[in-house]
Amino acid sequence: MRTNRIRATVLAAAATALALGLTACGNDGNSAKGDSGKSGKSGGTTVGDSKGSEKSGESGNSGSTVQADSGKGDGAAASAQQPCKGDELSYSVLHRFPAEEGEHLLITATNADTKPCWVTSYPSVMLGDTTTVLPHSSKDADGGTAKVTIKPGGKVYSAVSLFTDGDKTNASSKLSLALRDQTGDTGPGYDNEAFDGKGAPSEFTWDTAEVTNWNTEKPYDF
Repeated sequence: MRTNRIRATVLAAAATALALGLTACGNDGNSAKGDSGKSGKSGGTTVGDSKGSEKSGESGNSGSTVQADSGKGDGAAASAQQPCKGDELSYSVLHRFPAEEGEHLLITATNADTKPCWVTSYPSVMLGDTTTVLPHSSKDADGGTAKVTIKPGGKVYSAVSLFTDGDKTNASSKLSLALRDQTGDTGPGYDNEAFDGKGAPSEFTWDTAEVTNWNTEKPYDF
């Protein structure tokens, strides 16, 4: 009986120890799992916040500005920062009010490309076979270096005001024009011909002439 009691006591003690050990192991496992889960959640939030912050920065004004300036942003936004080179534009010249007050050549430039671009100031224009570049119109506001963006299919306008106040009158239906950049330098010139409202070549006369800024509205549209 004594032996059995000792054995029973030992077995009971062992069972108790085993139970305590299992309980301790279970608690440690749960604790570890809980800590790990909490740590994982915390880490995920941090990573998410970090990515969210970065994403927010990329989509925010500051990010967009940097991307647009660096040319790494949206394709249209980046392309819009590029000046028109001239060959992506198609030009038409309409002779309006021949031999009347307000006579002028309406220059229309259309963006025939798939990307937007910008023009600035006023076109560099030479009339007929002259080599004199016409000055900016004294009645026009100073355009400075402001950019006028032309979307694909969009149009901008300029006008050549014609005056016959002197004794030496020139006549032609031809002209050449080139785009200016923000420094005032000009690109390649493009030969054009003026047409009347019926689509026929139209000869214009002038003693002096001057050019208006590029604009999204037609100048002298009356």
